Amino acid sequence: MLGSLLQAVRQTHPLIHCITNYVTINDCANILLAAGASPIMADAVEEAAAVTARSQGLTLNLGTLHAERIPAMLASGRQANASGIPAVLDPVGAGVSAFRAGAARQLLEAVQFAVIRGNLSEIRALADAGSHACGVDAGDSLTPQTLDACLELAGQLSRRTGAVVAVTGETDLVTDGETAYCIHNGHPMMRSVTGTGCQLSCLTAAFVAASPGQPLQAAAAAVCAMGLCGETAYARLSPADGNAAYRDKILDAVYRLTPARLEEGARYELR
Repeated sequence: MLGSLLQAVRQTHPLIHCITNYVTINDCANILLAAGASPIMADAVEEAAAVTARSQGLTLNLGTLHAERIPAMLASGRQANASGIPAVLDPVGAGVSAFRAGAARQLLEAVQFAVIRGNLSEIRALADAGSHACGVDAGDSLTPQTLDACLELAGQLSRRTGAVVAVTGETDLVTDGETAYCIHNGHPMMRSVTGTGCQLSCLTAAFVAASPGQPLQAAAAAVCAMGLCGETAYARLSPADGNAAYRDKILDAVYRLTPARLEEGARYELR
């Protein structure tokens, strides 16, 4: 079933408007192309809504946030809702500063997101959880040992916002507040490459855009695909390769990923 969601991206080539992290913007564009989607990057408030209106999906990423970007994000998010296209929020560093937390709250109040994707610390910040909420340690590590507590936290946020919530870590989980995918793909070396999370958020927008009405399954497919490609890329490294080669090989693995390989290699359980 997950393989068919990749096939939908390859067949429909959705145009994804990305207001994303300047540090990773090139890799975000390339991973969309590798998956079969098309990227467009535009963050000027004068054109943001117009670009979103021409797109099939939207990603809003709080990395490298500044005050001038917030009106553009709000305009694009509202336009996405008006046009009936899915919007994905990546709340990078939402708990780092009051500025980021405030921007995230503004967006959540103004925009109905299809998916919220972040690491555990970011999801906890959006949920306004204390350092020991639901039994999750302040280290914010999503592991098999903290999975049940994280499921409860993510489920609460999903039910409150109406968005599918995807939390990435050693184990990944994707939930709509009722059903959860617990995903076991990925490789530890992915942490050595800046922006794999940003890339995943853009990839998620493409998967959700290509399969209307299936945000939970599409988000889970994107997470499985990214993790599986991290595994494939690591297996293809030579002894002389480092994280730069690994970054490129992740993109190559996404480009070469087939629906059958995703179906075969996705490792998950339903809760």
